[in-house]
Amino acid sequence: MAKSARELVKLESTAGTGYFYVTSKNRKTSKEKLVKKKYDPKIRKHVEFKETKLK
Repeated sequence: MAKSARELVKLESTAGTGYFYVTSKNRKTSKEKLVKKKYDPKIRKHVEFKETKLK
């Protein structure tokens, strides 16, 4: 069975609330870490979410 090119990653809030999203990214096309601006419901604002490893 072939290994998938997509990998699950965790996007964790930079606001320090502990809130996170789980998404996937293509390992072959994007080598750098993801940084996205998304909504954090704990502080009710849009903040940057940075990629960390999903355990």
